[in-house]
Amino acid sequence: MPGFTNVRRSRTSSLKRGVIAVTTGGVALALPVIGAAGAFAAPAQPVAAEKVTTSTALSAKGIAAKDAKSSSYSVAVGDTLAKIAREHSVDGGWKALYEGNKKAVGENPDLIHPGLKLTVGGKAEKKPADKAAKAGKASETESRASDRADRSERTELAAQSTPAVEAAPAAESTSYTNDLDGWIKESLAVMAEHGIPGSYDGIHRNIIRESGGNPQAINNWDSNAAAGIPSKGLLQVIDPTFQAYHVSGTSTDSYDPVANITAACNYAADRYGSIDNVFGAY
Repeated sequence: MPGFTNVRRSRTSSLKRGVIAVTTGGVALALPVIGAAGAFAAPAQPVAAEKVTTSTALSAKGIAAKDAKSSSYSVAVGDTLAKIAREHSVDGGWKALYEGNKKAVGENPDLIHPGLKLTVGGKAEKKPADKAAKAGKASETESRASDRADRSERTELAAQSTPAVEAAPAAESTSYTNDLDGWIKESLAVMAEHGIPGSYDGIHRNIIRESGGNPQAINNWDSNAAAGIPSKGLLQVIDPTFQAYHVSGTSTDSYDPVANITAACNYAADRYGSIDNVFGAY
C-alpha cells in the first residue's frame, strides 16, 4: 500500500466564481473567487423601482398643480358670480369667471341657478401690483367722493348766496301835481282801491260845470244855502252828503280837492251808477 503523507487535502468549496476581498498591507484587493450560491449573491439594485417612484411622484405633482389651477364649484342659493369670484380670488373677477363659464351660464351673467357647475380658477397669488391697483381704485373712489362733496358744497354756497325769492323793488310813491289834473288822478287812485267807478273825463266834465275847477267854490244862493248847508268844493257837495259818503284815507275837510272829488263820486255811484252818468245837477 502507498504511504500516507501528513498533507491535508483542501476541501472543495461550493462557492463558484465570486469576488473576495483580501487585505494586503492595508490595501484592499478584489480577487475572483468561486461563485457563491444564491445566499451569497449580491442583491439586485432597485433602480427601476426608484425610477417608477420618481415618475409617479412627478405625475402626482402635475395632477395636483392642475387641480390647484382649476376646480369645480357648485352654485349655492344666494350666490352671484361676483361673490364666487371674490371668495375664490379669481384673477379678473366675475367677468373672467363668466367668460370661462359662459356656455354653462348663458347670455345673462346675473341668472345663475343653484346646482350649476362652474369651473373656478385657483386663488391668485396676491402681488404688489394687485395691491397697487386696489389702492389706485380706492384713491379714485375717494377722489370721486371728494368731487361730489365739492360740487355739493358749491351748490349749497350758491343757494345761500342767491335769495330764494328775489325781493320786489319797493313801490315808488306816486306824486301828483297840485292842480286839477293831479287832484283828479289822485282821486281815481283812491277810488280804484275802494271799487268806486268813474273816469277822468266824467269827473273833469262835472267839475268844470259845477265849480269851474275852483276847490274853494261855494254856493250861497240856492235852497241848500238857504237851509244853511251850502254846496262846497270842486263838485259842490253839501256837508251832510260829504259826511255820508266820505272815503277813508282822505281828508275830512270838504274843501280838500281829493276828498271832495272822491266823496262826490262815491255818492254818484250810489245814486246814478257812476259819475260818468251825471250830466247835470245832481
